[in-house]
This record gives sequence, C-alpha cells and structure tokens, in this order.
Amino acid sequence: MTQQGVRWSADQVLALAPDAASRKAGSKLGASGPWSEAGSSDEGTVWGLCKGSGSKPYQTIVDIADVSGPAYKCSCPSRKFPCKHALGLLLLWAGGEGAVPTAEAPDWAEQWISGRRRHAEEKSAADSPGSGPGPGDQDAARRRAERRAERITAGATELEQRLTDLLRGGLAGVEQAGYGMWEETAARMVDAQAPGLAARVRELGAIPASGAGWPVRLLEECALLHLLDQGWLGRDRLPDDLAATVRARVGLPVSADGPPVRDNWLVLAQYDTADARLTTRRIWLHGVESNRTALLLSYGAAGRAPELALPVGLTLEAEVSAYPGGGRQRASLGKQFASPAPTAIRPPGVSTTRAATRYGEALRDDPWLESVPVTLERVVPVPDGDSWQLADADEATALPLTPATHHRPGLWRLVALSGGEPVKVFGECGHRGFTPLAAWPAEPGPAVQLC
Repeated sequence: MTQQGVRWSADQVLALAPDAASRKAGSKLGASGPWSEAGSSDEGTVWGLCKGSGSKPYQTIVDIADVSGPAYKCSCPSRKFPCKHALGLLLLWAGGEGAVPTAEAPDWAEQWISGRRRHAEEKSAADSPGSGPGPGDQDAARRRAERRAERITAGATELEQRLTDLLRGGLAGVEQAGYGMWEETAARMVDAQAPGLAARVRELGAIPASGAGWPVRLLEECALLHLLDQGWLGRDRLPDDLAATVRARVGLPVSADGPPVRDNWLVLAQYDTADARLTTRRIWLHGVESNRTALLLSYGAAGRAPELALPVGLTLEAEVSAYPGGGRQRASLGKQFASPAPTAIRPPGVSTTRAATRYGEALRDDPWLESVPVTLERVVPVPDGDSWQLADADEATALPLTPATHHRPGLWRLVALSGGEPVKVFGECGHRGFTPLAAWPAEPGPAVQLC
C-alpha cells in the first residue's frame, strides 16, 4: 500500500530517468500546466492526461507499488522507460497532494491496473508449490547442462592454448595485431557457450595501446583469465562457494538459492552501464536489521533501460534471497510487503583503512572481484594533484577516487555537499580506487545520489 501522506523527493523521481535528456524534459512537465484529470489511488497508482503536440492528450499512468519498482504506461510513442511524461507525472505527485488528489481511476487507467493485478496473481499461482517441472523436464535440463559444461570445457582448453601462444610469442607484437585477434577469440568463447570468458577476452582487447604501462595491465588480466580457466577445469576440487563463483564468472546461469531475508532495505545506489548488446542496472541495498548489503542486477536490451527501478534514499520492506558464490552479495528481490517510502536511516560506516582491508578479504572468496560495497563514515574529498581522494577525517589515510570519477558531475556534487567538512559516502572500493555513489551530509538530510 502506498502511503499517500509520504511523497518522494524530486531527486528520487529524477533518479529513475534513463538519461539526462529525459531528466530535463521530465522536469519541464512537473508542473500542473500540461496536466488534466490527474489522480492517485490508495493502492499506489498515479495517472493523468498530458497535453502534447497532437489533438489528443497522452494517457500516462504509473504503478508505484509494483514489487520491482515503478511500472509505467504512456500512450506517447517514446521507447524510453520511464518516458518524460511519466517522470513529469511523478514530479507533480511528489510536489503535494493538491496537484494529484486521491480519486477513482478512469476506465483507461483501471483496465491497465486490473491487468497488472491479474498478471501478478497468475504469476504467484504459477510459482506456488506443485507447479514446478516434472521428472522428465528435470532429466532434460540435466542433459542440457551436461552438454553445455562439455562445450565450456572445450572452450576453456582452447583459450588456455591461445594464452600460452600469446605469452610464448611475447606482448611486443600485440599492439600491432589489432582488435580482430581478440574478437575472434571472444567469438570462439561465445560458440562454447561461455559468455563470461568472452567478455573478459573483449576486455583484454581494449588494453593494448591504452596508455603507459599497458603491457603490465595486460599481463595481469591474462593471469586472471588463466586463473578462471583453471578454476573451471578443476571446479570439482574447489570448495562449494568458490566453485559457484567460477560457474557464475564463466557465464553459467544461476538461481538465488539463499533463504529469503525479510528486512527493511535501504536503497543506497542505482546506476546503469551499457554496451552494444545490453544495458545493465545495478542497485545496492542495505538491510537495516540484518546489516547485509545486497546487489540487485537487472537487464535491458541495448538502448532500453531495465524495468527494475528503486529510487535512492527510500526503504522497502521486502524479502531478498542471495545467489550462490563467494561473498553472496548478488541477490534477488522477492515478495514486497510495503511500497518504498522515504527514511532518515543511514547505513553504518567504516574507516578508509577498514574499507581497503575489506576488499582484500573479499578477494579470497572471489579473486576476480573488481570492488566491494563500502560506506565510509567520515571522509573529506580533497584534490591530489590532477586527481581526487577521500581523506579520512579521523585517520592519516585516504582512498584515491577511480579515474572515471573525475569526469562525472557526481564528483562536484560530492565536493559541494562536503564544503570541506566530513561526510558519509557509500560506494565501491576496489583495486582502481573508490567510486562514490551516494553521500549524506553531516547534518540530518536525505541521501544525495552521485552516479
């Protein structure tokens, strides 16, 4: 149930935007001028008609109470989710009850709402005990898994030989070889049904001629790829958690098998990364009672935002189940018991020294781990030559910011929030440095998204 007396902030709404252009366009529609017949329900839906360039207004509706975050429907032709009209409607709703009063949904909105509720009931029934696959289906799935494992083993064996040939011939000629060599090897790993190996090979291809010291970086990544190959080939001798990590890193699909943990989950950060094939959304959660940090991953086709969206700074009471593997940080969002709502809760923080130690400890369970989620308790962003670092206010230590951070507006938002005073910062700490994703001021106040 949506608490109609509790409204999201404008920043939390705009955090749902798929890109900067949508944020700008949605902000222009956040006033009452273009809207008519706007209303909301106690069940967590908001609707309205937005005047466009045509004779008919766009019918826009948002389901705020959806378990996977807000769901959207708009009659406009935009392929972005949410579109600017959905963002504008949410901004209007966030401004106060007067602009979007509680009302009875019109027929066009009620049809969509009823359809969503019916689909949710059907899915719940399909997921209930007794609806799983029968013995014949299980046998077929086991045979498919065995065939795929054989193909991955053949691919990993071939990749080992290619790495051996590469190192035997030396790295001097790699820069002139071009990217085609790496893409051809990656394609072979795709044929072997090992997308994780293919992705790491493509990353290797971007290292040659990438700046001073690239041979060292290439050798390091080749060593990690060799370690993953050997992990797969010797997976039967590994501890269960490490074997599960290897399977996931190679690219085998896994399911959340951990027991559901019911908690009030604070949404720490949400950001997207994209390549030519896929858009990946990462959402970090912190369990208020369990003190666990969980990562939700969702995917969308290239150019389209994933459906799962949870505004930063809200809490939701829900069940979360962990995936297998070292660290067990990735999780699946299960049953939700209340709509996301604003909160003054902040996650506990650690020192910069403890943050670096935590990453080192995590590497024992997952040697291929790029970073770990960490909340720094009291740090100050300070310049360090041409780069920046987070200096610990209570220790003579600091964490460098990752190079990519220096070109993002979030850095200047963090500097402005700090004003030279200590702030609490959540982010990802790894071998390249610290990437800030959200921050809280020293005085009481909401989270500020930095990504």
